[in-house]
Amino acid sequence: MGELPFKLSQPLTLGIELELQIVNSRDYNLTRGASDLLGSLAKSEHPGDIKPEITESMIEMSSSVHESHVKLIAELRTMRDAVAAAARTLNLGIAGGGTHPFQKWNDRRIYDTERFNQLAGLYGYLAKQFTVFGQHIHVGCADGDEAVYLTHTLSRYAPHFIALSASSPFQQGEDTLFDSSRLSVINAFPLSGTMPLARNWEEFEAYFSRMQGFGIVKSMKDFYWDIRPKPEFGTVEIRVCDTPLSVDRAAAIAAYAQALARYLRLERPWAISAEAYLVYSYNRFQACRYGMEANLIDPCDGSSASMRQDLAATFSRIAPHAEELGSRPLIQGLLMGAQDSANDARRLRARLKETQSFADVVRWQCEQWMQPR
Repeated sequence: MGELPFKLSQPLTLGIELELQIVNSRDYNLTRGASDLLGSLAKSEHPGDIKPEITESMIEMSSSVHESHVKLIAELRTMRDAVAAAARTLNLGIAGGGTHPFQKWNDRRIYDTERFNQLAGLYGYLAKQFTVFGQHIHVGCADGDEAVYLTHTLSRYAPHFIALSASSPFQQGEDTLFDSSRLSVINAFPLSGTMPLARNWEEFEAYFSRMQGFGIVKSMKDFYWDIRPKPEFGTVEIRVCDTPLSVDRAAAIAAYAQALARYLRLERPWAISAEAYLVYSYNRFQACRYGMEANLIDPCDGSSASMRQDLAATFSRIAPHAEELGSRPLIQGLLMGAQDSANDARRLRARLKETQSFADVVRWQCEQWMQPR
C-alpha cells in the first residue's frame, strides 16, 4: 500500500458537478437517453465535461476549475445551453431536482461501463436506486492537511447545504414529507456518512492504507461520505446537495461554499473534534426532513437555533470573506430567499398543488432548467 498523494491546487478555486435527469416528452418519465444525448453532444464544442452516470437516464455535467463564481456561472450557462439544444433535437427533456417524482427504480438500466457494472454487481438493487441527482462542490485546498481540516469543519454547515439545495420531496409518486429525500438513498451504502476523525493528512493516509489493505476500497471513489477530501483534484468535495432546478442556483450555492471555506481556512474558528459529530446525524435529519423549517443544535455550546437563524448568523461571520471574493450580493440573495423559507422543494410542492399532476411538475422542472433565466 503506497502513499495517497494530494495534488497541488490553488486554494479556494471552485468546480461543480451536476447530475441531471433525462426524461421523455410524452409523460415526462425518465428515459434511456444518455447514449444518444452524449453522442449528439460529441458533435459540438462546449466547455467543461459531460459524461454518463450510473444509469442510462442520467448524465453528469462537470465544470472547469474557476477562481471566480462569475466565470463559473458563465460556463455553466453555456454548458446548459449545449445540453438543452442537443436534448431538443432528440425530443428529450433535461431537468434538475434531486429525485424524479414518479420513476420506478426497477425500470432503470445500468450504463455499460466497467465501473458501473462492477458497482451493480457489488450493490445489487441499490445501484438502480442510486438514480438520484446531486450537486457536488469542489473547493481547492493548499495541501492535504487543509483538506482534512475543511472536511471536518465544513460538516458543521452540512445542514445549510442540504436545506439550500433541497429539491427531492417526491419519490415513487408520493410526497415523502422530506425536503431532501435523496440523501436517504445515499444512506443505504455501507461507506456513506462522515470521514473518520483523522486530524491531518498523514493520519488519513494511514486510515486509507488500512482500508485498502482490508480490500474494502480501491480508491477515494469508494467512499460516499457527505464531505470528503479529493486528493486527485486537490480539493475538498461537498456531496450533500440535491441538484438545484437551475444552474444559477447551483452556482450561488457553490459561491456560499467558497466564502465559507475562506472563513474557515483563514480564521480557523473550530478545532477538529469528535464533539462536532455528536449532533451531526440529528442536524442532518432535521435539514433533510424540514429544510428551512429545521431546528439545529450547535455542537459547541448545545444551543438551539432555527435554520434561518443559523444561516443569518453564519452569513454575518462570512460576509467579509464573501466581499473579498465578490460574491456577497449573490450569497445575500440566496439567504434572503431562505428567510422566506424558499427552496426548490417548496417550489415543487407548490407546482404539484397547482397542477395536481407529477408529469406537469417534471415538465415545469425541464422549463426551469432548459430555458435561460
